[in-house]
Amino acid sequence: MVVGVPAERTADERRVALVPAAVDALAKAGIEVLVQAGAGVAAGFSDTDYEARGARLAGGSGDLLATADLIVCVGPPGAGGAQGGEAGVSVAGLRSGQVLVGLLAPFDDGPLVQRLAATGVTSFALELLPRVSRAQAMDALSSMATIAGYKAVLLAAVQLDKMFPMMITAAGTLTPVKVLVVGAGVAGLQAIATARRLGAVVTGYDIRPAVKEQVESLGARFLELELAAGEAEDKDGYAAAMDENFYRRQRALMAAAVAGSDVVVTTAAVPGKRAPVLITGEMVRGMSSGSMIVDVAAETGGNCELTRAGETVEAHGVTILGPVALPATVPMHASQMYSRNVAAFVLNLVKAGRPALDDADEIIQQTMLTRAGEVVNESVRESLAQSAPGPDP
Repeated sequence: MVVGVPAERTADERRVALVPAAVDALAKAGIEVLVQAGAGVAAGFSDTDYEARGARLAGGSGDLLATADLIVCVGPPGAGGAQGGEAGVSVAGLRSGQVLVGLLAPFDDGPLVQRLAATGVTSFALELLPRVSRAQAMDALSSMATIAGYKAVLLAAVQLDKMFPMMITAAGTLTPVKVLVVGAGVAGLQAIATARRLGAVVTGYDIRPAVKEQVESLGARFLELELAAGEAEDKDGYAAAMDENFYRRQRALMAAAVAGSDVVVTTAAVPGKRAPVLITGEMVRGMSSGSMIVDVAAETGGNCELTRAGETVEAHGVTILGPVALPATVPMHASQMYSRNVAAFVLNLVKAGRPALDDADEIIQQTMLTRAGEVVNESVRESLAQSAPGPDP
């Protein structure tokens, strides 16, 4: 069986789906690795590194797609042909019977998911992985969120007009920066830990009271608001969407904490839905001039009303960063982490040298996106139905 590792399609995506160190583990399972030439260069892994581990090289994406039985990628495939026929996975280049594994953004582009199904490819979206202990080694979302939380704080530290730690100098004492992290999932906890390492005074907030102990274990204060969160998690352990009345009350209670912070890092996300708006333009107006918001949720609409994905916005003297693809800005370690997740998933999927589509395996069953020409994941099917245009009046 041949697993193909293509170069990613976009210039700003510097990660690679498998690093050279993963080749050995796959080879022991009877899996041959075919890597597109140059696929790992942007992440610090040369073609020679792959060949030294026993991988073969393919000249372009066309050759790789024609040969590989299973394709592993970072981002979703493109809708048409690959750029110049040389880079990335395109739907047009896939064939019936192939298997595709990656972060396929199943809720973001319905037409692309449907075109993917039409090819007859069996695809697995790692975003759909269930939160069960056996799947922890495959949890690519958590791996990438770790990097995003870390990098978000570094962006603030570089661009803020203050230094993070308290400093006692001959020129006087500099007070530490006050950082508020909204959302204490994986990204939020890593943001808290990073801000603390830099010497900031950190407060963390989450609608789930159960994370208070985790926030405090990192040396931060937990912001407690008088809110009845109800069912703040879904059955798989992901954040659940709340109604607008809840968010309105939350914003009112959180306004003072936002106004008193030098840096606010927002990380709140709900899988398959737009990020909840937690910071309004009026709340931004209440912040001190020179303050900063780093909106890690920018790609899904943003937690701040004024965020624009991929841009830096100045409003009321406050700088609002809307970074996208943060893990791709730390490509070597991001690739190493993602590669371990992908390799673990492939080794669970492949038995006796072939993909074993065991419907009794909840990991396989829940991550499967398309099969035999159909979109098979129920959550994605519901999302497609909701986004489909209604009948003409």
